[in-house]
Amino acid sequence: MNRKLTLIIALQTLLIITLFWVLVFYGKDEYESYKRGTEEAIISPSLVKEEHGINMVTLPIAVQQNSDIKTSSLQPSQHQGVITSYGTVISIDGLIDLKSRYQAAIADASVISASSASQHTEYQRLKTLNADDKNVSDRAVAEAYANVQSNQARITASEATANSIRETMRQQWGDLLTQLALKSTTSILKSNEVLLQILLPLNSPEPTANSTMQINIANTNQAAGISATYIARSTNTDASLPGTTYFYRARDKALRVGMRVQASYKTADSANKKDSKKVSNGVIIPNSAVVWYGGKAWVYVKQSTNQFIRKPITTDNEVSDGWFNQDTLEANEEVVTSGAQLLLSEEFKSEIKNENKD
Repeated sequence: MNRKLTLIIALQTLLIITLFWVLVFYGKDEYESYKRGTEEAIISPSLVKEEHGINMVTLPIAVQQNSDIKTSSLQPSQHQGVITSYGTVISIDGLIDLKSRYQAAIADASVISASSASQHTEYQRLKTLNADDKNVSDRAVAEAYANVQSNQARITASEATANSIRETMRQQWGDLLTQLALKSTTSILKSNEVLLQILLPLNSPEPTANSTMQINIANTNQAAGISATYIARSTNTDASLPGTTYFYRARDKALRVGMRVQASYKTADSANKKDSKKVSNGVIIPNSAVVWYGGKAWVYVKQSTNQFIRKPITTDNEVSDGWFNQDTLEANEEVVTSGAQLLLSEEFKSEIKNENKD
């Protein structure tokens, strides 16, 4: 009897478990169908439509106001090309040392030359006496001649040393700085002046005599630029960057040897402001209007009361309050200056929805 009861209970338990899993299996499809219907019911209509391959974001006026979407009209502007590069405040200790060694070699040659003149006179006197019935010995004449020859050799050696030092100066510092250093009895730099080596791009125009550029100490918030005056070409280069190096001089107590500086000058200035073709017409795009996507800069342009499209811009010419552009946008076009990131998010969200539908 107990065995029959146990068997009945076991069969009932198995039946209950079987019915439970049958309900789960058939109820799963119903639940997923209901869930999809609910999700589709709460999805908001897309605000992005594609027209001629371009995404058009449509925002009702009320949404624009609630989202603080604001636009600004682009104004015409002109931009003059500016060359920007970097440089270093360099020490002139090496130049001063070479100058001192050169002057020492020249002074040594002058001293020997003065001594050699008197010895040559003595040699001629002894030679005359020797010829006059051997009033002096041949040995004395030979010793005087040896002294003259020795002095001449020392003069030649000192002059060769001076020429070698001068050639080293030319190779390391260039002709002009070498001439300035050797001709001047004082330092080639005035009080508080430093020597700069500025690296300019390979395609930049050659600086003209006494032309100037503005420099700022790199990686600082320095507002006012320091005026630097062109001296000459540099014979050395910056191995880390391509370009041509030039020597400039600048006077500012803040500049220290080894400092990196940022240099900039207008291309028309380098041509004495005669090249008007360097001035370009375009518009200034405010910083607040620019959004970054895919490694590029974009702005949203207002097409109508409630429609916006995204356009790429160039970031080659940065100005104080934005970016100068020539070709992408025109004057009087309205760009979104507040809420551009929201429009980008909406456009991107729309693309994700389209991918999910696929």
